[in-house]
Amino acid sequence: MIKGIIGKKVGMTQVFKEDGTAVPVTVVTAGPCVIVQKKSKETDGYEALKVGYGDIRESLKNKPDQGQYKKAGVDVKRHLKEFKVDDTSAYEVGQEVKVDIFETGEMVDVTGTSKGKGFQGVIARHGQHRGPMTHGSHYHRGPGAMGACASPGRVFKGKNLPGHTGAETATIQNLEVVKVDAENNIILVKGAIPGAKGGYITINKSVKKSS
Repeated sequence: MIKGIIGKKVGMTQVFKEDGTAVPVTVVTAGPCVIVQKKSKETDGYEALKVGYGDIRESLKNKPDQGQYKKAGVDVKRHLKEFKVDDTSAYEVGQEVKVDIFETGEMVDVTGTSKGKGFQGVIARHGQHRGPMTHGSHYHRGPGAMGACASPGRVFKGKNLPGHTGAETATIQNLEVVKVDAENNIILVKGAIPGAKGGYITINKSVKKSS
């Protein structure tokens, strides 16, 4: 059974349990997604379903992408994503995938694009400490000494330096599904998820058991 769906982050709010406890949740509008292609072991070497989400004008997609949708006989979508399944025979091209594939209390992994922070120094990017602000020091927020004399005579790969921060694929694992509203295609996930409001995310069945 497919256990993945594409959605859009709406924002955060809170809901209350029966005992009055407040639970912070992220609201996600997920699906309905449409199956665009079935992949099988015979033709592709593995079993998977390619699904699309979000309507978009056909002219905004290139010819190869347009061809996928025409072959499937479905409308052009903004996003495509593959989800592995054990057996694709239970699904048909053009079939919709909705949020009711998840249940309240289920654990999921959410993947999205983190907020872009632009160019950041080492303090903001890596959490390093600043230099002394007194006693004649004129070096406060730099990355620190990188001199290595004659040997090795270079900066090692992976050294924490200033650079572009954020706008990377990030996954948060083992988040609890608090509520599923199949009628309105809404799913409430406990806690925060990567990305800004309006960002596209994918929700998958958790690959790890929560401790």
